[in-house]
Amino acid sequence: MAALTSFLDSYFERIGWNGGTSPTLETLGGLISHHLRSIPFEHLDVLLGRPIRLDLENLEDKLLQRRRGGYCFEHTSLFFAVLENLGFQPVRHSARVVLFSPRTESPRAHMFLTVTLPEGTFIADPGFGGGAPAFPVPLAHGSLQLDKGATHWMVHEGGYWTLRSALDGKTADAWVSTLEHDHPVDFEMANHFTATHPNSPFRNRLMMSIFTMSGRVSLMNQNFTIREEGASSSGTLADRAAFRAFVAKHFGFDFIEVDRLHLPFIPEWN
Repeated sequence: MAALTSFLDSYFERIGWNGGTSPTLETLGGLISHHLRSIPFEHLDVLLGRPIRLDLENLEDKLLQRRRGGYCFEHTSLFFAVLENLGFQPVRHSARVVLFSPRTESPRAHMFLTVTLPEGTFIADPGFGGGAPAFPVPLAHGSLQLDKGATHWMVHEGGYWTLRSALDGKTADAWVSTLEHDHPVDFEMANHFTATHPNSPFRNRLMMSIFTMSGRVSLMNQNFTIREEGASSSGTLADRAAFRAFVAKHFGFDFIEVDRLHLPFIPEWN
């Protein structure tokens, strides 16, 4: 019990959460929004050639104690443990990301959760980077599509559930899933592919993002975008030193190993 309390206390401190802990829709929504504003989406360890470990001990050390970030398998595995320990009954699922390639060419390389509550079943997806929904998305066909200002909703077509988003004036399909119940071993395999396969996007580009109180900060290779209150600014980071300073300012940790990053796709930094 003491170890469990310590884990949850560390997580609440990390995300700045002092709200309720009962397994309710209000708690779920608050945890998702605070999580996205506090724990960055990043895959720097992949670019250092390090293995990505999904056991709770390593996740707690990296994301909570060392205040780093991670990619979907890390975020969602940690969030699953938090929800389960709070009395929710989360279920793990895999999805095919279709932002840049069709479903038939995309592996099951994304992890998200469903959570069933008295109000219905909801998608919880804290690991989708800058395109993540900052709230529980109802698992119902087009349930939010007609709401003014809706950013994410679900569509059910041809046996697939699709997370559709409307961000920055563009509507796009984010991922598709059959909603099969998956197990930790399934994500160990997908995680290994994502972190080590030479064609994985996480080996061939630099992607980071974090939400803020009124927007989000995104980095793609050396190009950054900062969105706040409907306005945005963008620019280019000149070198690795500028990248290190940017990460410290916007993502909350000092990445001292910046010179060891394998970045052949950013020739300006090499």
